[in-house]
Amino acid sequence: MLVRRSSRPRLVTLDDGRILSVADLPDADTRWVASRKQTVVLAVTHGLISRDEALRRYGLSEDEFDAWCSAIAMHGKAALRTTALQRYRQPRTIPATSAATAQRAPFP
Repeated sequence: MLVRRSSRPRLVTLDDGRILSVADLPDADTRWVASRKQTVVLAVTHGLISRDEALRRYGLSEDEFDAWCSAIAMHGKAALRTTALQRYRQPRTIPATSAATAQRAPFP
């Protein structure tokens, strides 16, 4: 039997003490939920797989992966939820028309 040697670790220990292995990575055709996104980001940041390998394996763009990394760094895993996109990724601004309407007095 031929065993392929790799310079990458097979297991990594995360900051919280959990152990992450290649077997813990999601499948290539996965449905993306926050926990799976976080697993891929942690695998790349701890050296389990390379960034290029993650982009190729999961069909991600560089911008998408960078957005995941920055969301985790700034707000944690909760920012990776699809429902949290507006809360964590877009600045809260009031359009000019809404601001003018908000300053009006309530119904007479």
